[in-house]
Amino acid sequence: MNFTFSEEQEQLREFVRQFLEKYSPETTVRELMETESGNDPDTWAMMADQLGLQSLIIPEEHGGQGFGYLELVVVLEEMGRALLCAPFFSTIVLAANTIIHSGDDAAKSEILPGIASGETIATLAFTEESGRWGEDGITMRATPDGDAWSLSGTKMYVLDGHTANLILVAALTDAGVSLFRVDADDSGLTRTALATMDMTRKQARLEFDNVAATMIGEDGGGWPVLERVLDLAAVALAAEQVGGAQICLDTAVQYAKDRVQFGRPIGSFQAIKHKCADMLLEVESAKSAAYYAAWCAAELNDELPSVASLAKAYCSEAYFHTAAENIQIHGGIGFTWEHSAHLYFKRAKSSELLFGDPTYHRELLAQRIGI
Repeated sequence: MNFTFSEEQEQLREFVRQFLEKYSPETTVRELMETESGNDPDTWAMMADQLGLQSLIIPEEHGGQGFGYLELVVVLEEMGRALLCAPFFSTIVLAANTIIHSGDDAAKSEILPGIASGETIATLAFTEESGRWGEDGITMRATPDGDAWSLSGTKMYVLDGHTANLILVAALTDAGVSLFRVDADDSGLTRTALATMDMTRKQARLEFDNVAATMIGEDGGGWPVLERVLDLAAVALAAEQVGGAQICLDTAVQYAKDRVQFGRPIGSFQAIKHKCADMLLEVESAKSAAYYAAWCAAELNDELPSVASLAKAYCSEAYFHTAAENIQIHGGIGFTWEHSAHLYFKRAKSSELLFGDPTYHRELLAQRIGI
């Protein structure tokens, strides 16, 4: 069994890194995070037209390239490294995965080609005001309205929810948790951008007032789909976290070499050496966890649920600790707004909580393996 990336996958990594270095440098990230939309339409179009990133994991029969989850993880690791401001995670990891695994062929044919071409920006509205990520957190009701459905209630922390033009919603029917699609321009839908600590990843509050909706998949069959999508999202986020942790390590080590104090580089001091060594250990361990989880996601094997929780828990803590140590090694300059260290620190904290914090995933892992 070979867990190394192929030559083609490494070439994909290099192409994406070069693209992001050109179109998502720190100056661009800082500009976009101050805007309400939080993304650049021109860059989004180039991602679709030049690199085909939006179509990467979408099946070929629906306008995609049909690649697997390993290729997606390579791309997401580079996006995490660059703090890309774009609705890629919400559209591909959440929305596209939900459609792909819904078993609804009509929805696949109708929605996936638009996502693959970059024309459709989509998201998944799952979490509510309780902030729970499990099935018990879904309380929004869907009521029959002739041949369609009507949704009323509130969804919180919806990634790119205020800019997406297609929204997938989890709601309760008499049969259980079900999935619905909603057009973003419906008059009964109110979308409000939320103030977030991590300004590079936008979130929104969505309020539904008798919003017309179309069911996706089977009535009451939404939770098994969502459970798999949340596991796949946890793996994808772990890959992002690995990319961010790696750049924090690289930045800290380079500064330790360059910064001279008492006539010698600070990297020669034992305390700094120990910090860098601990960071390296955590980053490499996080890579092992994320890459194995990616392989399980690509195979959709029985290990995926437990490994997804393990990777999310470990990579969350590794990224947060690495980002914090990066600030410490930089000293006073690391605390300033002008330095990039705080951008990664805030992304690390936000990602730690997204889809459940490490404590939640350890409990979930214990339940899944029967402890």
